[in-house]
Amino acid sequence: MPPKKDSEMNSNYYTGGPKSQQRKQLKLGLGSLELVCSEHQIDQLLKYLDMLERWNKAYNLTAIRDPLDMIHLHLLDSLAISAELEGDDFIDVGTGPGLPGIPLAILNQEKKFTLLDSNGKKTRFLFQVKLELGLDNISEVNKRVEEFHPQMAYDCVLSRAFSSLGDMVENCQHLLNQNGYFLAMKGKLPQTELSELPKNYKVEKLHSINVPGVEGQRHLIKIVKT
Repeated sequence: MPPKKDSEMNSNYYTGGPKSQQRKQLKLGLGSLELVCSEHQIDQLLKYLDMLERWNKAYNLTAIRDPLDMIHLHLLDSLAISAELEGDDFIDVGTGPGLPGIPLAILNQEKKFTLLDSNGKKTRFLFQVKLELGLDNISEVNKRVEEFHPQMAYDCVLSRAFSSLGDMVENCQHLLNQNGYFLAMKGKLPQTELSELPKNYKVEKLHSINVPGVEGQRHLIKIVKT
């Protein structure tokens, strides 16, 4: 059975006691990223983190266990690409527990996000997050990417954990509309992967991402059709 549903969100819960440090670190990180976030959105982000922490004990949704590490390695890492989102309809492939899709959906509630994963336990978690946070702009899909054929194509395919850029393009190109693009989040710059892209695709933008509190290299790669 999934963990019991929490009581209704209360920002006071996140401004004192054990959650105050999480809220402080999140606000500092959002400021560093120059992201404007309402108190309600901050409550939603922390509620999501709280759910992830609890469900992780039963379902092993992420290898990151420490709640403060989750602030930096999950929330802020995901939100660091928010300013790069162009379009209205996005699909997060291999979303796992909803990264980067859920944090981005919380901050960009005018945009729609499909969260795709083949793991049923993870998509059940995503459904519960959608329900408890009242996120009307997300939908979860429990399928392999090769088996998913949406009625309407997407403006952008998001990927934070796909095995390689070449595999991402080959397996996900059917999800994009005519002017659609890929946004791939990577650690170290994958030079070999860049050279193995299909010939009808090119890198339009590539730059490093500075994530508050995260050591090591982070890169964002935008890939478009030639």
